[in-house]
This record gives sequence, C-alpha cells and structure tokens, in this order.
Amino acid sequence: MTRIAHSYGVAPSPDAPLLGRRGSSLAGRLQDAFHFPALNTSVAEARRRVLARLQEWGIDEMACDDAQLVVSELFTNAVRHTDSDKVGCQLRVSGAALRIEVTDQGHAPTEPRMRCSGTDEESGRGLLLVGALSQAWGVRPDDSGRGRVVWADLPHRCAP
Repeated sequence: MTRIAHSYGVAPSPDAPLLGRRGSSLAGRLQDAFHFPALNTSVAEARRRVLARLQEWGIDEMACDDAQLVVSELFTNAVRHTDSDKVGCQLRVSGAALRIEVTDQGHAPTEPRMRCSGTDEESGRGLLLVGALSQAWGVRPDDSGRGRVVWADLPHRCAP
C-alpha cells in the first residue's frame, strides 16, 4: 500500500511511488508535504502538523520533539526573514533518517547561517539549535530559483 499525504496543493515528490508502509515496520519512505501562509501563527500550525504526522508514522517521541523544534525554528526564519506569502514544509522518512525541508518563496538579503548571539539577545540561536539536533543541515535554492530550501536530517527510531 502506498501512503502519501499532501495538503494545500503541494505536488508529490517524483519518487512518490516508492513511498509506503507495510505492517508496523517502515518500508521504503514516508512523505508529507504542506504549506501555510507566511504568518507567525503558522509556526504553531506547522509544529502540530509535523507532530501528528510523525506520531501516525510511529516515530519515537524524542525524534518527534526534535522535529517540532527544528520545524519551528526553520518556519520562523522563513516567516521573519523572507518576503514569502507562504512557507512550505516537506517531511520524508527513509530508513533511520527523517528529512525536514522548509521552503520559502523569496530571498532574504543573506543566506541562513549560524551566528553567535549575545547573552542578552532574545533571538539568533535557531540555527545553532538546528545544528545541535540534526545529523546534517543545509541550504539550497528552491526549484524556482527565487526562494530557498533549508533542510535538516534527524535520526529517529520507530516507537515500540
């Protein structure tokens, strides 16, 4: 059985036929894609969507918590630092890896990068957190060439 969840008109991945679940073990890859308006209130919606999907897929609690934090940071950056009307998110599970991709529509003046924030600053540590929670993360242009995709790979286990 192939299970692909999509919402808000996001097109499936080209490798969508390879995605699926057999019984209680993950087989192939699971995928979900969605987007929300580029509003501060959408960050919490994205976090809830990610948690619901990962729980449905049987992902362990620690990975669910880490994924919510990563999505929250990446979504917040896209909302605050780009001229996007909407922000997209894609989740893919392949083996023991969870890939999170957050896509914006418009370039910010600079590329996302980790920075050292002063102790009295309230923001600026999001990508440090993403780096600490993920096995790897990076930035690439989106398919249109106008926006960016910020991605992070997190480890996970299937919940017992």
